[in-house]
Amino acid sequence: MSNLKHVAVVGATGAVGVEMLRCLEQRNFPVGQLTLLASARSAGKTMKFKGEDVTIKELTPESFAGVDIALFSAGGGISRDFAPHAVKAGAVVVDNSSFFRQDPTVPLVVPEINAADAKNHQGIIANPNCTTAISLMALYPLHQAFGVKRIFASSYQAVSGTGAQAIEELANQSREWAAENRAWDAAKLDSKPHVYPHQIAFNAIPHVDSFLDSGYTKEEMKMENEGRKIMHHPDFRASVTCVRIPVFRAHSIAISAEFEKPVSVEAARDVLSKAPGLDVLDDPANKQYPLALDIAGRDNCAVGRLRVDCALDNGLAFWVVGDQLLKGAALNAVQIAECLV
Repeated sequence: MSNLKHVAVVGATGAVGVEMLRCLEQRNFPVGQLTLLASARSAGKTMKFKGEDVTIKELTPESFAGVDIALFSAGGGISRDFAPHAVKAGAVVVDNSSFFRQDPTVPLVVPEINAADAKNHQGIIANPNCTTAISLMALYPLHQAFGVKRIFASSYQAVSGTGAQAIEELANQSREWAAENRAWDAAKLDSKPHVYPHQIAFNAIPHVDSFLDSGYTKEEMKMENEGRKIMHHPDFRASVTCVRIPVFRAHSIAISAEFEKPVSVEAARDVLSKAPGLDVLDDPANKQYPLALDIAGRDNCAVGRLRVDCALDNGLAFWVVGDQLLKGAALNAVQIAECLV
């Protein structure tokens, strides 16, 4: 590859695609040529990149001629159908969907953790699930120091993790409630939800992704399955409950982790303060801890509420927050691309 790269963004008009363009620009990625790909209904429209209008093209199997790096964020079906065409044309695919993550021939990469794995690609590199990536930004440094055995976690996931229509649904439901001047305890609306199975405004829905026969959802199992692969830790265990909440942007995860070695709050804080891509915000006496509103739009994740877990041996409880459109998706994909240049 030359210094300047021909980069394609598949799903350029989606929430993650927009953030990919912003990350490429803000991080001064060496883009020599940019191809924006989307569905036929978006073809012909333009998007800005470095002040210039770039025309969106329809995604076809022939879209990847001359492309060096293809950033995919258009769903598993698109990745399944079009990533092989990109690889055949000579591009390296960085895929944001779940389709290739458990393929043993495809590296699953968080650059702060296992950047070296990206070098072993066979044309495709997978981007992890957003909740997994954010959680591991805090968990992996602790694992290096103390040896994680298992975690119990609950996620509090923003609607932007579902996409633009979910953002609109939360906004519309909130406006509907306010416009009708309802009492605080009359929060259940008459309108029917379209994106989620239940009203998301003023609610918490313990249902992210589809349910498995075990009773867990696919999203909940990603923490264990992807965590094992990224950390090279086949014995890692995770029991997770994923919850969708009425927050627009940034996921939050409460984690209780059990380690092989004893862990103190002071030792954990020292480890976490040195971790790349992670800020420690842990001063509860002064009401300082990571908040979704504050972390939204930031590249770094943040960790706080550190305390010895009172129910686990060698346990530590903590709260980690990250922008799932950035570290959970677009930023991580661009960082993976940076490993290739």
